[in-house]
Amino acid sequence: QVQLVESGGGLVQAGGSLRLSCAASGSIFSINAMGWYRQAPGKQRELVAAITSGGSTNYADSVKGRFTISRDNAKNTVYLQMNSLKPEDTAVYYCNADLLLPPAWSPYWGQGTQVTVSS
Repeated sequence: QVQLVESGGGLVQAGGSLRLSCAASGSIFSINAMGWYRQAPGKQRELVAAITSGGSTNYADSVKGRFTISRDNAKNTVYLQMNSLKPEDTAVYYCNADLLLPPAWSPYWGQGTQVTVSS
């Protein structure tokens, strides 16, 4: 059974930092892109940051310069370092990964972790 398990969410004051982790486990042959999305109440889920297997990154304009995505391919894990957090960063954060379970690639999602930033 393939799982993406997230950790690291919580409550933090504005200006603070949090680090999210997401580990993929199970019978995974390979992992392509990994990323983080977020969904605030009443809003659509949006891409926060993504990283390819080669390390190329992409960020939403709203988090550029504050968030950093990274991955450890040996551990099948992706991280999101969030600095200078703002109340508008409050959302449920979801991990996403493109996994190869032969013969096909498929997108997988984590269960979500709550990030709350108080003003």
